[in-house]
Amino acid sequence: MLTARRQQRTIARDTCVRGIGFLTGVDVALRFLPAGADAGITFVRTDLPDRPRVAAQVGNVVPRQRRTTLQAGPATVEMVEHVMAALSGLNIDNCSVEIDAGETPGCDGSSQAFVSALTEAGFVEQDRPRDSLTIDRPITVRDGEATLTAHPGDAGRLVLSYNLDYARHPAIGRQSLFLEVAPDTFERELAPSRTFLLEAEALALRQAGMGARTTEADLLIFGANGPIGNQLRFPDECVRHKILDLVGDLALFPLDLTGHVVAHRSGHQLNAALVRKLVQTAERQRNARPVSRDGAPLDVDSIMKILPHRYPFLLIDRVLELDPGRHVLALKNVSCNEPFFPGHWPGRPIMPGVLIVEAIAQAAGVMIAEWVNPDERVALIVAIDDVKIRRPVVPGDQLHLEVQGVRTKNRTADVQGVARVGDQIAAEAKIRFILVEADTAA
Repeated sequence: MLTARRQQRTIARDTCVRGIGFLTGVDVALRFLPAGADAGITFVRTDLPDRPRVAAQVGNVVPRQRRTTLQAGPATVEMVEHVMAALSGLNIDNCSVEIDAGETPGCDGSSQAFVSALTEAGFVEQDRPRDSLTIDRPITVRDGEATLTAHPGDAGRLVLSYNLDYARHPAIGRQSLFLEVAPDTFERELAPSRTFLLEAEALALRQAGMGARTTEADLLIFGANGPIGNQLRFPDECVRHKILDLVGDLALFPLDLTGHVVAHRSGHQLNAALVRKLVQTAERQRNARPVSRDGAPLDVDSIMKILPHRYPFLLIDRVLELDPGRHVLALKNVSCNEPFFPGHWPGRPIMPGVLIVEAIAQAAGVMIAEWVNPDERVALIVAIDDVKIRRPVVPGDQLHLEVQGVRTKNRTADVQGVARVGDQIAAEAKIRFILVEADTAA
């Protein structure tokens, strides 16, 4: 759900941070400047001809190890996550960031220097609202053992949780933290936390020609007995820095976020993958029209006015989102009273996979019926492909049936649908419909 919770804001005046680039070892000057409403965050490479601009958007993220990098055309800005975290953590929505090198200054490996400069510059509220996306169902991305899920949460709050697992390195070990992100908590609890590396990782970077002017005093390098030549600011500073990085990467999402994001061993690339899914969710919600005149979901009575299905074969209970011909999100509540459970199977009720696919098809039918005139043409299934049944569906489950229109023509409609229970995929399929004259179908 998209809402507006607060006014946009920028900084009151210019401010500068100077330091050394961790990667290249060059001297870097970074200047924050105020920007107008709806401008967003943009990096400007002042050292390059024509001062190219690189918008801080997830579409400009390019793959890098252990950092977030933005690129637009020939212009690249490395290690933007700590700068972005400072801006987002302080609720600064619009700012121009001028930089005279290809990477941000490393400072002490945290966001503290950027927060101090921005706070000293002061803040100005602008006359435009800042939109927020409220998570209404789990959104998950995975990479091997690493997972990252955005869950529904309390109204108006963003809570981040991180589970850090360095069990093979006892000096760090396992750390977990649960924290609501707001300007005061960010500045106090997250901004001072620093980048950390294992001693072997730092040595490998040095051998690769990186970090020539970076010392143990500039960030946290962990040996067998703890930080080398440095001291912790928090007993759990490592997990705090992981959440700091997550704040910076989530800042590439152009809206505020309301929900609870839970990370397990997540890094920058997985964080960006979640942001891409959030962008897709926000675009879908912008495009989806209210499913009824009062904005309420379509109930069973309304669904039966669209679909010809009746008991015991009507397999959707509610329609939550609808963009005719393009997208639909429907629900099926699976109760123990379903007529197919006594025979499938006695003593172990499991919803037949073919009926899960049928439920996906019925959701698609609502989407198509709202695109064509159902009194004139109806949709009949002619092909079902790439069917995958991922998990059993049992009494008490709630199926979220999400269907996207892949290709629609005058006489055919191709869709791709997925049924989820929570954040787990239960089934997925591609379905082709043929649109025939209503009297022919009868």
